[in-house]
Amino acid sequence: MASIPAMGIFEKGLSIWVGLSILSGILLGQWFPTFFEWVSIQEVAKVNLPIAVLVWIMIFPMMVKIDFRSLRDVGKRPQGLILTVFINWLVKPFTMAFLGYLFFRILFVNLVSEAEATQYIAGMILLGVAPCTAMVFVWSQLTKGDPNYTLAQVAVNDLIMVFLFAPITALLLGVSSISVPWDTLVLSVVLYVVLPLIAGYITRIRLLQTNSLTVFENKVKPLGIAGLLGTVILLFGLQSNALISNPLVMVLIAIPLILQAYGIFFITYFLAKRIGLTHNIAAPASLIGTSNFFELAVAVAISLFGLTSGAALATVVGVLVEVPVMLSLCAFANKTRHWFIATAKTEGEK
Repeated sequence: MASIPAMGIFEKGLSIWVGLSILSGILLGQWFPTFFEWVSIQEVAKVNLPIAVLVWIMIFPMMVKIDFRSLRDVGKRPQGLILTVFINWLVKPFTMAFLGYLFFRILFVNLVSEAEATQYIAGMILLGVAPCTAMVFVWSQLTKGDPNYTLAQVAVNDLIMVFLFAPITALLLGVSSISVPWDTLVLSVVLYVVLPLIAGYITRIRLLQTNSLTVFENKVKPLGIAGLLGTVILLFGLQSNALISNPLVMVLIAIPLILQAYGIFFITYFLAKRIGLTHNIAAPASLIGTSNFFELAVAVAISLFGLTSGAALATVVGVLVEVPVMLSLCAFANKTRHWFIATAKTEGEK
């Protein structure tokens, strides 16, 4: 199994740096609006290329850690994969739809119009039906997850998403047909998983041949953190005007999204402990269910409802609340590592 070094001082204070990045992004969005307008139109199949580059930089160091020889052992521990599939496709989409209805049809009914409520619920549903693909490698690293098993979990989710994203979305939105931007889905998977995975594999082989893998990992470690902070700055810069002009709406949407995130995490974490998963599988499994494939959710929202729709706004709010929430859950997972067994059981163990 690939080893993951302990977090350094910079990583332990990551929440502070993320907070500063959020503030910087909002201010830069106000000071240099023309630049961010230019960034916003640099798209291919509705995938923003500058963000894609930053995400790629962020996850490449984690891909180098993956030991393909260990992937054959994933099948000996299927419980983590089964848990991931159960949470992401049989629980998460439906709890998100329920929370959207609860808050915007009942609790917030006097704060937003019926049309606005419908749009916000739709955006939340799109987030709920799009499990994380790229960012989960960051959360896995921060919780010392098994990078090989995390890759397997992401691969299974991506495969299922190709077949179930449209039907579940159509069911929950209550419409007869959903036009899924397949070019966005395919391009996102290629950009965020396939290409960095291939690059990481080639790099790992060459580094092993020269006995310089550990040195390389230590040198590129800050690169992943820099990619994360750059992504945060860019996302908040792009949404600076929306944050400032619609603070109340942002808060209303954020409340059920945050409850959903914490709820899904703790449900998965509890189940992982009950079925005896090791922490390096349980933590990433819980975080995959909590995090979202926001690139796809935003793209579909824009495709179905329009760029300025409430649905698109809701998916963007999901992006904005995700990083702080996920960092807090990573911290919780690290503090509760002792709740789980330290090593995996193999077939030869009694």
